[in-house]
Amino acid sequence: MILGLPLLLALLTTLPAQAVSPHFIRADATLNANGTLTVAFKEAGLGNNQNITYVLSADATATYVCVNRGGANPSASNKTEVSGPVSATGTFNSGKNGQITASLTVSPPPTSLTCPPGQSLQLAQVTYTNVTLTDTTNGIPAPIEGTFSSGCLLPNVRGAC
Repeated sequence: MILGLPLLLALLTTLPAQAVSPHFIRADATLNANGTLTVAFKEAGLGNNQNITYVLSADATATYVCVNRGGANPSASNKTEVSGPVSATGTFNSGKNGQITASLTVSPPPTSLTCPPGQSLQLAQVTYTNVTLTDTTNGIPAPIEGTFSSGCLLPNVRGAC
């Protein structure tokens, strides 16, 4: 019995570590009025005080236009569509309850379009597809179903959309 006591103590001290089982409880995407996409999420089963790194990735297509002082996009050459992958990374601590509730935000792909003097560069519309949030520390993905499209962000700008 005395020889078995250290083995029993060793087993009892390792049981909490075996209870760690990372899993997403939720991951929801919201397309914001400024054209960014935010994914709010909650992951549990992480263990106490663990630093967990997340990557939010998506494919995005954005249309940019130049808008003059009269509130119009005066020419087709002042409009461009840009496509490409976008991503955001964040590291969060699980605290004493082994959970993380947080969010990450991606922005539309940038453009190289330059506007003439007197015109401003504006985002006219954006679409995000293949949106995935991944806990890269534990290798756990949380695919986000659907396509997120803004529609026309400049409804009062003639020729923008």
